[in-house]
Amino acid sequence: MTSSPLNAPAGASDVMRRFAALLRKETRQMLRDKTNLAVGLLLPLALILLFGYGLSFDVRNAPIALVLEDSSPTARDVVAGLQGSHYLAPVRVPDMIAAVSLMRAGKVDGIVRVPMDFSRRLILGKARIQLLLDGVDSNTASRIEDYVNGAVAVWAQRQTDRAGDKAPAGGVVAVVQRMWFNEAGSSTWYLVPGLIVLVFTLIGAFLTSLLIAREWERGTLESLFVTPVRPLELLLAKLVPYLAVGGVDLAMCLLAARFLFEVPIRGSLSVIVIASMLYLAVSLLLGLFISGAMRNQFKASQLALLASFMPAMMLSGFVFDLRNVPLPVQVVSQLLPATHFMGLIKTLFLAGDNWPMILRECAILLLYAAALIMAVRRTLRKTLD
Repeated sequence: MTSSPLNAPAGASDVMRRFAALLRKETRQMLRDKTNLAVGLLLPLALILLFGYGLSFDVRNAPIALVLEDSSPTARDVVAGLQGSHYLAPVRVPDMIAAVSLMRAGKVDGIVRVPMDFSRRLILGKARIQLLLDGVDSNTASRIEDYVNGAVAVWAQRQTDRAGDKAPAGGVVAVVQRMWFNEAGSSTWYLVPGLIVLVFTLIGAFLTSLLIAREWERGTLESLFVTPVRPLELLLAKLVPYLAVGGVDLAMCLLAARFLFEVPIRGSLSVIVIASMLYLAVSLLLGLFISGAMRNQFKASQLALLASFMPAMMLSGFVFDLRNVPLPVQVVSQLLPATHFMGLIKTLFLAGDNWPMILRECAILLLYAAALIMAVRRTLRKTLD
């Protein structure tokens, strides 16, 4: 019985020919899909540059208030090391009242106070310098404490070398540290408020990025064009259910922060709720705009992830102090709604109601919301391409 040509064993040349044909087909398909190609090539490049050049745990030029109640040459010599460091940017203030006002306004990250009896106690080997730190950003506060202790230790060692004798046990000068707004020095207090930003970004931009694109793919949006429904009505109808979901999520976040993680809530609860819902509206509108612009669920979900959640995690100040990153990264970060809400929600939780900051950041979020409403309405115009 002769074998049929269909059942003949395939030669190596046939296998390679079929493989080459499939390879050409898949390569062409990959090159046609610009979205996947951008994710595969541009995202790794962006992450390499971002982590290599843009993100840093170091602290540079951190503003601190310097209060010299003892104006003796010795007292000025002790703090001279702070002024020569590129890690700190001391600002001379006349008294503690002015220094406290600056720190409550978020204009300085710490206060170094040299008390009146510093010179007298230095002779006795019991001199002290007070260091007050803004604990809203626990990472920055820890770095500032290290730099101040290091500068004082260098001065003490220099004095010991000049005297040719050993310094008293424990050092010539003791730095007495106290953390404001985060007395426990807990990183949980710093991170948990920021989780609200990430949660709202995820449920906002990512989930709603599928809504309009799904209706374009199914053809249901075209059927609405022959009805009296207006774009603004359709926008609000898609927005309200997710605002309700966000309200439940906000309640869970607040309860978990207060009772599970024991994070203090020092600001007004009503302000926290209003600011949070305003940011959620911005995130939802961003997702709806992406959905309407892409008209494809897969592409819209990818773009939403790249344009909202990842920047909110890396460039909003969630982990890194944005003052320590290069200027171009700082400019980009200030264009993100998440950056403005991140600083506001952390301040509301740990420092209380800072009304100039509340009004400024809420006004910025309102501008974003207004701009996105107009952008989404344009994507919902009753026209067929």
